[in-house]
Amino acid sequence: MITHDSKNLTFFVPDPIDGLGSIFINTGISAGFPSPTEDFTQEKLSLDEQLIKNKEATFYARVNGQSMIGAGLDDNDLLVIDRSLEPENGKIAVCFLDGEFTVKRLRKQGNEVWLQPENPSYPIIKITEENDFVIWGIVTNVIKKV
Repeated sequence: MITHDSKNLTFFVPDPIDGLGSIFINTGISAGFPSPTEDFTQEKLSLDEQLIKNKEATFYARVNGQSMIGAGLDDNDLLVIDRSLEPENGKIAVCFLDGEFTVKRLRKQGNEVWLQPENPSYPIIKITEENDFVIWGIVTNVIKKV
């Protein structure tokens, strides 16, 4: 796996692994009261197949900071980012802004664009013509440690 570091995000290029998968028990796991023991089926499950739609345009990045905690993105979470998706209002995007990568929610109105954090301790960033700004990719999934 290849890594690229930035101040706010660490990017990982996934190594494709074909034919591998972990055992998946397809019965559902109760988060309420325990259910009686049932017969269950096992099958192989590949997280690449579940989380990645376009392998050539997909990257991982680790979150560094607390600006998106309201969206469920915590420090050290692993993001799945698809560069082939079109940016849309309300989507969470990884952006290159003035020499640094950041992850924020996109807000668009007419020709104006803002990067909105999901933590009131951080300011909303209005993008202007003076900014060096690129929407690098759209976050499709987050992987958390428990």
